[in-house]
Amino acid sequence: MNVMEAIRSRRSVREYDARPIPPDVLEQVTEALRLAPSACNHQPWRFILIRDAALREQVAHACHEQMFIAPAPVIVAACAEPTMAYPRMGGTWNTAEVDAAIALDHLTLAAVEAGLGTCWIGAFDEDAVKRLLGVPAETKVVALMPLGYPKRAELIHSVDPAMRKTRAEVFSEDRY
Repeated sequence: MNVMEAIRSRRSVREYDARPIPPDVLEQVTEALRLAPSACNHQPWRFILIRDAALREQVAHACHEQMFIAPAPVIVAACAEPTMAYPRMGGTWNTAEVDAAIALDHLTLAAVEAGLGTCWIGAFDEDAVKRLLGVPAETKVVALMPLGYPKRAELIHSVDPAMRKTRAEVFSEDRY
């Protein structure tokens, strides 16, 4: 599978099979997190691989009861370390959250190639997640991402071009 095939195939999976991810597959897809680019190569992140079933259940509750994530054999918590990031993106803010998001996007594409599904989870109680996972106060939990085999093969399919904005709505040349 090439990158464009992975981009076209990636979907937000909301039904996971509970079967475990083989260690070599998990290592392969999480390597995409480790190798992702970051501003000035600061790598201001830490990724928590939540594998304990009871903890996944508690995290799902902290995600405003999005219980569909609990059966996934792994939930990835992407944590950003603002003090470690490049401090002046656009001249004013640090890159910690953007850098973590880039890494998660790499994970989504590696997961598709491996036959796994993911779903960006941005709706969660950050304080509750931090307590559950022992995340330091100064660290930002950027997003959570279930990782696992889709319950049904049809949950991963190509992007419908009709559901996307046209090129004219997305691109301009030289000026906004």
